[in-house]
Amino acid sequence: MTRRKLTSEEIDLWHRVAKQAERLHPKTRTAPATGHLPKPKPTKSPLPPQERFTPELFELGSKAGSKPARHDLKPSVTSGLIAAPMQMDGKAYRKMKRGKLKPEGKLDLHGMRVDSAHPALVGFVLSAHSAGKRLVLVITGKGKDRDEPGPMPIPRGVLRHQVPQWLSLPPLSQVVLQVTPAHVSHGGGGAYYVYLRRHR
Repeated sequence: MTRRKLTSEEIDLWHRVAKQAERLHPKTRTAPATGHLPKPKPTKSPLPPQERFTPELFELGSKAGSKPARHDLKPSVTSGLIAAPMQMDGKAYRKMKRGKLKPEGKLDLHGMRVDSAHPALVGFVLSAHSAGKRLVLVITGKGKDRDEPGPMPIPRGVLRHQVPQWLSLPPLSQVVLQVTPAHVSHGGGGAYYVYLRRHR
């Protein structure tokens, strides 16, 4: 780029303005006007290749996280009871699982409401334990797909889910040794074997 020289009119105008202007700093010397424009400031050198921004290739959805796992309302009652540690005698446990032990008492809760089923279960189990019984059968039924319509999801078979929980809480937890799903010959998934502790 070639630098343009000032014209004689521009130089003359500069001298007239300079004579009328007052110095802010009298000690500093005024640079004489020349016929050349000031040199342009040097531009910044371009960044080296390793420091230049290069956009990454992007595909729609490539950085989206995986879908969160769906949570069931409650874990399977059967799987929870099967995974529970064995508390009773191993030989008796295996016979009970195969339906070879005959229950000494039976309680049928099928069709009952929760508010009446709970006291019935407590009374039956405590009475059986006092009588010295070891194995009793509690029938809950498998339940309907949806017992009551409403805004909250309800697990299939309310009593089927509630009975193991009731048996694990006082006062029944003090007399119950083991709870397992019954053999198909005694009701299968709609019934539970309740093995009681020895009566002292």
